[in-house]
Amino acid sequence: MTNVNSDSFSLRRSVCGALIIVAVTGFAARILTAARLFDPSRYRDETKTAEEDPRSKWPPARPVPMLSFGDNDRSRWDTVRGLVDQHTYAIGHREAGSGTNHYKDTGIITEDGWQTIDKVLRPDTHDFYSSKPPFLATLAAGEYWLLKQLYGWSIVDPGWHVMRVILLTLNALPFALYLWLLARLLDQQGQTEWGRFFVFAAACFATLVTPFAVTFNNHTVATYTALFALYPALQICSGRQQTSGLFLAAGFFAGFTAACELPATALISILFMVLVIRAPARTLLLYLPAAAIPIAAFLWTNYLALGELSPAYEKFGTPWYEYEGSHWKIDPALPQHGIDWAYLSEGRAAYAFHMLVGHHGVFSLTPIYLLSVAGMIYGLFHWNRSSRPAAGLRETALVSLILSIVVICFYVFGVPERNRNYGGWACGLRWLMWLTPFWLLAMVPAADWLSSRRWGRWLAYLFLAISVFSATYPARNPWRHPWLYDWMEAQGWIRY
Repeated sequence: MTNVNSDSFSLRRSVCGALIIVAVTGFAARILTAARLFDPSRYRDETKTAEEDPRSKWPPARPVPMLSFGDNDRSRWDTVRGLVDQHTYAIGHREAGSGTNHYKDTGIITEDGWQTIDKVLRPDTHDFYSSKPPFLATLAAGEYWLLKQLYGWSIVDPGWHVMRVILLTLNALPFALYLWLLARLLDQQGQTEWGRFFVFAAACFATLVTPFAVTFNNHTVATYTALFALYPALQICSGRQQTSGLFLAAGFFAGFTAACELPATALISILFMVLVIRAPARTLLLYLPAAAIPIAAFLWTNYLALGELSPAYEKFGTPWYEYEGSHWKIDPALPQHGIDWAYLSEGRAAYAFHMLVGHHGVFSLTPIYLLSVAGMIYGLFHWNRSSRPAAGLRETALVSLILSIVVICFYVFGVPERNRNYGGWACGLRWLMWLTPFWLLAMVPAADWLSSRRWGRWLAYLFLAISVFSATYPARNPWRHPWLYDWMEAQGWIRY
């Protein structure tokens, strides 16, 4: 007799394997063909003045080809190049000028293709540094150093071999492991085949991880490591395994996530509370020391770069940022244009609205996460009455809900006014990207419930279609506004 469960599992494994291959090879193909493209529609009409149209002028000559897409990732690449080629975290220097020129800048940041606004100027040495924490850049520099020693490659080669290999290492390869672990968790927590496939398809194609595949950033890495921390924690909570390695992995990757995303320190605390109830000794002796390793590395690299433990972005509003010629120094006599200055024209309530259901809205751009909210509620209040296996269901719902509330409140209420800019020029609310695996898993009960209802499946398909559209819209460059922002701006509803 044919074993139905065995056949179902075999089919599920085959389908998920095929989706992983499609998604990861798509990642790799985009990385290997990535290059910054110049779109005329993004630049000022030459017949208009800067007051009439605040966009930048079209380049008068052919721009230098580059793999970096914006100031954010270029700032990180500058640090990688500085560390390996110049043996310093400094990416430039400011010297006193002469005549009408008050200063003269030199170094990496003055070269075409390497210029960035995401830099700080150390007041005592007049050296420029990336405003991004050096933790990830230091790891990438280690890979660059190895490639340079083995093959003689240079990061300034026009073929961009170094950059592409690093992006494949940071973004594409971990994505394969991320999807594989997610598929295993869906096997454990899902009740229906349709629900499992729906959530897994969303993971492959409907999140912000997709457009950011081609750029050097901390958000994709934090998304992966968040799941790498959650997976062993759920195995411990479900009673499947409680080996020492799982406690070490949960702690290390929770700490790594916090080193990439400051609000993810909440993840360390929440997983600690979940695990210490089940195994107090191993949580204290294994989980916590493992979590401390990447945190210590984060602080150490920051000290090596700046001579102090606090990261550069904590100096916003000080001379480190507000030096002459800085993008971040406000001139009261001049109007400020762009999303970086959104806080000048809207309050906290409007900011929260656009974060959730507006032009950068989590639920307006990726409505599949409405199912995550429903799944969190179900997991918290109905897990004990369900016929489904309770393998980490309540823990997933609890961790996801607490993290979501803490992180969203942090960005709405906890950050200074000048930091309320939706993450700048980006295709979505990138600061929340690392919550993706929690929201996907929290979605499972809702997807299972909709699977037996025809209208429910069609509603889920609609949500999925909109989410895939939002993830695909910025395929050429993730450092672009979301489609909803472009549409609202075209209607004249927002003018930053």
